[in-house]
Amino acid sequence: PPEILRIIQLDLDLKYKTNIRELFEEFDNFLPGAVIGIAREMQPVYRHTFWQFRHENPKTRVGGPPPEGLPGFNSGVMLLNLEAMRQSPVYSRLLEPARVQQLADKYHFRGHLGDQDFFTMIGMEHPELFHVLDCTWNRQLCTWWRDHGYSDVFEAYFRCEGHVKIYHGNCNTPIPED
Repeated sequence: PPEILRIIQLDLDLKYKTNIRELFEEFDNFLPGAVIGIAREMQPVYRHTFWQFRHENPKTRVGGPPPEGLPGFNSGVMLLNLEAMRQSPVYSRLLEPARVQQLADKYHFRGHLGDQDFFTMIGMEHPELFHVLDCTWNRQLCTWWRDHGYSDVFEAYFRCEGHVKIYHGNCNTPIPED
C-alpha cells in the first residue's frame, strides 16, 4: 500500500538485545538514493558463489572479506524504504527480468538464498542503493563454512566488534543465553 513508507523485515531466528526502535532510527542514516538497510554476510558464502567471477577477475573485491571486500549481504535484518524504492529508477530497472539475467550472466551467479542473493548481486553493481548496517545489528552465528573448506579465511568474514544488538541464529545455530 502506498501509505506504508518504511518497514523492517526480520527473520524469525533472532534474539533482540536492544529496543527495536533503535533499529528503526537507522532509516535516518540512509544516504540519498539508498533504499535498503542491510548487514554484510558474515561467512564466505559469496566468496564461494562468485568463484568463477573471482577466478576470471583475480583483483576483484567481489566476495572478499570486509573491510575492503564485498562479502555480500545477509537478509536476516532489513530496513526497506518503500517510498525510496518506488521512486528509484535504478532500483526499478533492476527488477526487470532481463536486467537480473544480465547481472547473473556477468557474475556467473547461480544463487540459492532468494532475496539475499538478489540484494547481494545488485549490491555489487549499485552499492549506493544500500545503507550497510553494522554487524551488531545482525550478528550471525552460523559457522558452517568454517568447517566446509574456508577455515583459512573464515575469521575475516565472521569478526564483529561491538555490543551485539541482534543475534541471528542462522543455520539453526543456538543463540547465547543472557
